[in-house]
Amino acid sequence: MSAEFSGGAEAPVDLLARFSLNQQTVKQWSLPELADGCARAGVRGVGLWRAPVQEYGIAAAARLVRDAGLTVTSLCRGGFFTAFDSKERADALADNRAAIEEASALGTDTLVLVSGGLPPGSRDLHGARERVADALEELAPYAAEAGVRLAIEPLHPMYAADRCVVSTLAQALDLAERFPAERVGVVVDTYHLWWDDAIGPQIERAGSAGRIAAFQLADWVTPLPAGVLLGRGQLGDGAVDLRWFREQVDAAGYGGPIEVEIFNPSLWERPGAEVLAEVVERFITHLMHMR
Repeated sequence: MSAEFSGGAEAPVDLLARFSLNQQTVKQWSLPELADGCARAGVRGVGLWRAPVQEYGIAAAARLVRDAGLTVTSLCRGGFFTAFDSKERADALADNRAAIEEASALGTDTLVLVSGGLPPGSRDLHGARERVADALEELAPYAAEAGVRLAIEPLHPMYAADRCVVSTLAQALDLAERFPAERVGVVVDTYHLWWDDAIGPQIERAGSAGRIAAFQLADWVTPLPAGVLLGRGQLGDGAVDLRWFREQVDAAGYGGPIEVEIFNPSLWERPGAEVLAEVVERFITHLMHMR
């Protein structure tokens, strides 16, 4: 798995070289354990989260992953732009500027954005999305100067009220297309988008304009747990046609990292190296083998 990420038509080994492990999939690992475990397994890409990176120290984390030979494929997350209150909005913008700086320091060009849910008492989804657009207008030039692209992630509609008013790839693209493609892109996440019967044409729309900034994998399993946030399934355990998604993003021209991001306490209770080995095995089985 030591080959560089590459686009275009590819042999299976090249697809495996695109594999990236999101930090949340092995949340039980500290950042040094993550770096060491990935290096030992031959994994070259990692997606990082701000809180554990901040706890370890931004500069120290950047050195750690660099010394381990790892590429940071994304940083999660910025966003939460939908508040009415002017101070809350100012605080959110300041936090997102900090996130952009952190992404740049870590050497990734992709900052994943979760837009935020409805403010308390509001039912105005359209207005909330317009406030997301306002925030993007202010942040996009700042991110461009830092060499970072903002990546809007649509979340499943069950999160629209409290976490993300952007629920479909079409909605994400409607926002992103107000800005140059090199400044604002979108995230294709199988867990959040598998249900949408318009997803194929929307992936093509995103890819034809160079808007796919990240491709993330998790499966949809039921029953959902209380709170639903930690209900993502191991690859192959649920309802998502993962290979179909991979074929669609490839056909749309995306040749970048394929990041496995699974929030699942049952995985976190197991040894990290065991989870990583299983994830790679499932990745090979469900994304690489021919139909």
